[in-house]
Amino acid sequence: MYTMLRVTLFVFALSVFFSCQQPAEKSTTSSYLDYSQTDSKLSGGNKVIPINTPLGVFNVWTKRVGNNPTIKVLLLHGGPGATSEYFEAADSYFPGASIEYYYYDQLGSGKSDNPNDERLWTVERFVDEVEQVRVALGLDSSNFVLLGHSWGGILAMEYALKYQNHLKGLIISNMVSSIPDYVKYANEVLGPQLPPDILKTIRSYEEKGDYTNPAYLGLIQEHYYPEHILRMKPSEWPNPVNRAFKNINYPLYLKMQGPSEFGVVGNALLKNWDRTNDLNKIAIPTLTIGGEFDTMDPKAMEKMSTLVQKGSYLYCSKGSHMSMYDDQETYFNGVISFLKKL
Repeated sequence: MYTMLRVTLFVFALSVFFSCQQPAEKSTTSSYLDYSQTDSKLSGGNKVIPINTPLGVFNVWTKRVGNNPTIKVLLLHGGPGATSEYFEAADSYFPGASIEYYYYDQLGSGKSDNPNDERLWTVERFVDEVEQVRVALGLDSSNFVLLGHSWGGILAMEYALKYQNHLKGLIISNMVSSIPDYVKYANEVLGPQLPPDILKTIRSYEEKGDYTNPAYLGLIQEHYYPEHILRMKPSEWPNPVNRAFKNINYPLYLKMQGPSEFGVVGNALLKNWDRTNDLNKIAIPTLTIGGEFDTMDPKAMEKMSTLVQKGSYLYCSKGSHMSMYDDQETYFNGVISFLKKL
């Protein structure tokens, strides 16, 4: 009888143990979806943040997805002047990995205010804007990760060089650290890959500065974009990408990037931007991402990972500039793996 009592007590103890364990697993899932302690619960994660600028106060739009106290990723879109819409592919991956992340349209882009004043379109002012967004969202070095793509990669590098004490990690996606090197690669490597007659025609339009000619744009969209921007037929491009392109703030793009698709020309603000020699100052864990068919040299992006103090490299063998779409599994699995190791 004593033995039977001991067995009964043992079985009871096991049942209590496992019943206590199961709710914990549910709690982990439910806590990721719990917005009860956030100031954006009423708006479904949307938060409009006032930004102080030399020309007054303007609002920028952000949207929070998920809840994770140790990993909070702020997405910096490209352009300049595009929108955060093309990051929507993250919705298929980040929630399953319990990663908290934020959509964010920079000033002049998407759902944010557009002051339409060129005096605000400087790298320094955008860096200050990101810092104000960080403060408003309550992000800090225990959780804050920047993921910057294309122009967003420039912005991420600049922010890290000034404010890396606030960062837990940095992701530089599909962006090199030197615009002159980018221009050289476009002209000497990518351009000659086009059919000679197509390249000759494109160059003729660019020599005349006729960048808005429908014939020029048609050639770029038919022969260059499907090879180096997003390796799909343009008719098959995902809706988030099409929306981001459709909603681009072209005057802002023109001011900072310039009109050419083969690098940065004219008096574009970013024409001489180069931070290669400063990368060794970045001490936080950093992931650089490059695509084999990118508009940027993948070898240069790999080298960047060796120039920062704690770098690693993610190579997307099928990817172009939008590797999050044309090499999606590689891209997001690599990003998630990096984030989980922080």
